[in-house]
Amino acid sequence: MKNIFFQDEDITENDLYFVCYMIERVARKLHQRNQYVVNHISQGEWARLLSIANVQHCENPLKIENEWIEEYDLQNGDFDISDVDHELVDKIPTETQMGKVYTRLILDTKQSQEDYADGIKRVYNDEICEKIDDYNCSAYYEPSYVIARAYFAGGF
Repeated sequence: MKNIFFQDEDITENDLYFVCYMIERVARKLHQRNQYVVNHISQGEWARLLSIANVQHCENPLKIENEWIEEYDLQNGDFDISDVDHELVDKIPTETQMGKVYTRLILDTKQSQEDYADGIKRVYNDEICEKIDDYNCSAYYEPSYVIARAYFAGGF
């Protein structure tokens, strides 16, 4: 995928990771699912966010969170990612860890004519995300090839 501002620059996997990380941060802050954040930002905006990710990763993540919330009019919800069975879960994965999980899933399942913005929409709207984000099970903890295989199979 090419940077929309500098056509000779490619958007990197690190740019994709930063955007996935920010999706996770914003969703957690708002008590929403990642899918909510992804679907409330237009396809063109995802291309823009990916194009500026190489600069925004130097910013304070709290500032970026607040900008996304304000700019895209994202609202609070009632989904609490930390509402887990503490007998099963002693530590909830961090935003950085989950950003990596979703980045790998997008890359491992990328279709031939798809860019990263399309991959974000496709993956975060798949039913498998409900299982990945259920920390009472170990889906998020599985190796990336197992998660990708489950994605293609339609579930774990």
